[in-house]
Amino acid sequence: MAFDPQPTRSGYGYSISPMTEADRDALYHAASDPVTWAGHPASDRYKREVFDPYFDSLLASRETVILRTEDGVVIGCSRYYPAPDVPNSISIGYTFIDSKYWGGATNRAFKRLMLEYAFETFDEVWLHIAPSNIRSQKASVKIGAKWRYDADLSLGGGAVQPWKCYTVSQADWNAALPSGTI
Repeated sequence: MAFDPQPTRSGYGYSISPMTEADRDALYHAASDPVTWAGHPASDRYKREVFDPYFDSLLASRETVILRTEDGVVIGCSRYYPAPDVPNSISIGYTFIDSKYWGGATNRAFKRLMLEYAFETFDEVWLHIAPSNIRSQKASVKIGAKWRYDADLSLGGGAVQPWKCYTVSQADWNAALPSGTI
């Protein structure tokens, strides 16, 4: 069975589905708060003229999913993509969640939908995080990810940049889940 990088899944109060052009305005609304991009290398992505080319690249990838609340509100997106330096692998990245949803169970639920799906095909999932993105590094460790190495990589055909490379295995993910929680 081939891995579909744009699955439709729901659970834990959220859903993921393939990104379409129809998601542009709703996703921009989720991205339009400067706080959402604080600490991110693209700190001006809340501006429409910066967001639109980003959206276009995600849409063109045909690997991006939209995150919605159970009542259908678009609150972020993420993407499955092959790790550029690890053959036959899968990565999760290009993720952002509207800052209004930070600090609760949203990131864990979102990653749970994505990781459970990826673990049906792969033993581990890669995460590539900018060295300056401390928030994402900490969030990744909370879900069981382990730092493996630093590398200069081209992700998605972009320029070669430095990345902190983490993996999360199904066993590490399961160990990171607190008892009785999602």
